[in-house]
Amino acid sequence: MKPPKLPLVSIVTPSFNQAEFLEKTIQSVLMQDYPYIEYIVIDGGSTDGSVDVIKKYQDKIKHWVSEPDKGQTEAINKGFAKATGDIFAWINSDDTYNPKAVGEAVLYLIENPNVAMVYADCNFIDEHDNVIGKFNAKQTNYKLLREGFVHIPQQTMFFRKKYWSELDPSFYFAMDYDLWTRIAKQAEIKYLQGKVWANFRIHTSSKTNVNDMRGWDEMLRVHYRDGGSFFAPIVAKYYLRKVIGPLWKWRIKK
Repeated sequence: MKPPKLPLVSIVTPSFNQAEFLEKTIQSVLMQDYPYIEYIVIDGGSTDGSVDVIKKYQDKIKHWVSEPDKGQTEAINKGFAKATGDIFAWINSDDTYNPKAVGEAVLYLIENPNVAMVYADCNFIDEHDNVIGKFNAKQTNYKLLREGFVHIPQQTMFFRKKYWSELDPSFYFAMDYDLWTRIAKQAEIKYLQGKVWANFRIHTSSKTNVNDMRGWDEMLRVHYRDGGSFFAPIVAKYYLRKVIGPLWKWRIKK
């Protein structure tokens, strides 16, 4: 039997002044053993040497640009506007993929044509690549996402191009949650337990470390926009998060 044609995977990295970590992100994409990847890097006009890092690998990058933008959400939209692959993913410029992540995700999507998006577990790492914890993902769906049961490490998600639509540019933090709810409303999303596909870097200037509550503010915007009630689990989680938020660093290191 002739094997199916392998799909092209488009991976976007949005970046701004992350030269300290950007090279490891780029290397983690380029060192994947899956043969059909187009890599796109959208830099927001960095002034810290990031462009020199990108130029070092430009012969292996399908498209890159360094110019001022309105932030991560716009950069991701710009990147996917250039993408031609059948499967999309993005990896932020301070995070990394583990070996074989792309190939395993593609294989699952090939074998499960009704699944729109697949994701796995993720490690927390520090500035020096030391593993300091683990993001144990869980299976979720549209109903649970609407209730605030996210459990998806963004770094590990791969989804079919047909389910892509531009991220809401007004979102700074929860643009991925908004996308997941829109995808899950249309088709199944699946969690691959036991696979660790990526590393989520926690450092002093990371968005999660600096302003985690803004993400929950934006998740509530999605909830109410889509007709959600005040008397819903996601609202209760929001207020609980405001209380326990200061314990975030402690929790991920346990």
